[in-house]
Amino acid sequence: MTFAWTPHRFAGGALALDVANSVILRSDLQRRADRFAVPEQMDAFSVAAAEFSAERALFGDIQPVAEANRNGFLALREAIDAYFRRRVEGDDDRLLLAGLLQACARMLKQAASEATLEAATARSALRLLGETDRLKICGHCGWLFLDRSRNRSRAWCDMAVCGNRVKASRHYRRRREAAS
Repeated sequence: MTFAWTPHRFAGGALALDVANSVILRSDLQRRADRFAVPEQMDAFSVAAAEFSAERALFGDIQPVAEANRNGFLALREAIDAYFRRRVEGDDDRLLLAGLLQACARMLKQAASEATLEAATARSALRLLGETDRLKICGHCGWLFLDRSRNRSRAWCDMAVCGNRVKASRHYRRRREAAS
């Protein structure tokens, strides 16, 4: 299945989180979808990241993941998601941290250049280690995101999509209850 990489798909606030969020509905095994299952979509992600990622100024144009590094890159994605998701939930699991650091080191060592998606993602993940107090999980879709709001009150990865859906659902429920 093909789709477009839109600005909403880069709502995480960091390239590493956008990569982790490439698995849609991660916790719902029946409806889960991996946007990187098709290699062409993974390649298209690097082009879109250069346009939409919050860290595009740091990484600039990013080359797609080398075919030899695809499995390692997917392992890095899973290590990013596992560690930061558990961290948001209040668990500072040292084994998950060690796994994340190993995956980052492996990708940085194997990357053909600093301008590849795998290298940029590893560097982004390492930068995130200093911002874990701003990490959150979207209350609607379950994506990881950085809350850079002044009072850290953001509840959704993207107000225009998830926030709107939650508010519209709440409004519909209130109107239906009032009518009965």
